[in-house]
Amino acid sequence: MAREIDEAWISEAIDRHRRVEQLRADYERAVESHTVSVHSPDGSIEATVTAAGRITDMRVHGGLHHRESSEFTRELQAVVSTAADAARWARDKLRGEIFGQPRSLGED
Repeated sequence: MAREIDEAWISEAIDRHRRVEQLRADYERAVESHTVSVHSPDGSIEATVTAAGRITDMRVHGGLHHRESSEFTRELQAVVSTAADAARWARDKLRGEIFGQPRSLGED
């Protein structure tokens, strides 16, 4: 028994696939280009991170000669952890802006 091919359905499926691929590419570009700056708890270290999680800049405000190495290490670890959280937040925000709210499979 031969099956009928629904050309309109196939065309719509191809269009939807292209749209999803375009949105995915837009998202990937946005994730790489969007940056967030965060500071250590004491404000002495600033990090800039992309939404992809890549730290692109790190600045130390004030001198280091008066600081204990353990104190500096704690502040550095805190700013890197905060940068990772900020990148995750930025990705989630961009995902919502680009893709919108997820729909169930039954929705058109």
